[in-house]
Amino acid sequence: MRIVHVSDCYLPRLGGIELHVRDLVHQQRLEGHDTHVVTSTPASAGVVDERWVHRVDATAGPLGGLVRADAGLRRLLEDLSPDVVHVHVSVLSPFATTAARRASSAGLPTLVTVHSMWSRLGPLPGAAHGLLRLGSWPVVWSAVSEPAAAPLRAMLGSDVPVHVLANAVEPGSWRPLVPAPPPSVATIVSVMRMTRTKRTLPLARILLDVRCRVPGVVPLRAIVVGDGPQRRALERFLRRHRMDDWVELPGRLEREAIRQVLADASVFVAPAELESFGIAALEARTAGLPVVASSHSGVVEFIGHDVDGLLGATDDALAAQLARLVTDAPLRARIAHHNATVPPRHDWVEACRRTQELYAEAAYAVRPRLARLTSAVA
Repeated sequence: MRIVHVSDCYLPRLGGIELHVRDLVHQQRLEGHDTHVVTSTPASAGVVDERWVHRVDATAGPLGGLVRADAGLRRLLEDLSPDVVHVHVSVLSPFATTAARRASSAGLPTLVTVHSMWSRLGPLPGAAHGLLRLGSWPVVWSAVSEPAAAPLRAMLGSDVPVHVLANAVEPGSWRPLVPAPPPSVATIVSVMRMTRTKRTLPLARILLDVRCRVPGVVPLRAIVVGDGPQRRALERFLRRHRMDDWVELPGRLEREAIRQVLADASVFVAPAELESFGIAALEARTAGLPVVASSHSGVVEFIGHDVDGLLGATDDALAAQLARLVTDAPLRARIAHHNATVPPRHDWVEACRRTQELYAEAAYAVRPRLARLTSAVA
């Protein structure tokens, strides 16, 4: 198949959508598909894109940029002539939304995957739905988890199916080749973009609470991997509360370095409530770490309470669950053994199979429209 992925966000930007699309393209190309990426993210200086990455200029202001991007998108779709268009959207994705509308109206099979939680976002998704009549488009809708699909179903209505198309990992890339000995100091790790949405400062308060709950004679260490606009605020918080001697901020790390951090840790924490899936948490679970996460987030797609980790509905609950895992070695060992020996079901074999199923459904969805167009021409 010739597959075209469209996203506002792609490398060199780093985030969940960017890395997922890159990995999905890689897997599909390994399967023999002619897979391309069309994005409005500019390239970085001095970096040459692979031939299947196409960048569309959308820099001439909000309206002018969209008009220019739409023209570039139209030419690319005509030139590439894809068998299916896979559109990846977040909270605000004007370029990808335009692509979904243009591709589906042209009779191209179109799958839209929502990578964000469209809940607690005020009137924005509803306004877009009312203005653009999203539910009437001949596209197949999907979201990366059941919690992410629920608000989308509520918005589009009961007549529009919303499928779950989860993210994935390559288990062999995260499972330790040799079981590592337990760390001498209980170590909590988190991997995140340091933004308000990911709840960077609430994580710092949770860690402070854990330190207060765990007896002072028990040494404790925390590592928060990542970077972003909240980093300086986090550094100030750590200094103010005298936490910078046990909470480390190594910055953004490559996957191999993250794998080593996970191998040397005791437990992983994912504090975000608007996490639509939580690929970093899945990587940690695949590496064998117990995961503590918000029960409101998409992490529940692969973390069962008291099986793969512990869930909490509030920050107080998350701190309590972390303190419990830090101090209860048998509980921590039981969950770690399960995670190290039972592979997650969200691997790339399953993800590619499910993606192909939805591509077939997208092809079926455009048939009535094509039949009407053919009849009109005749």
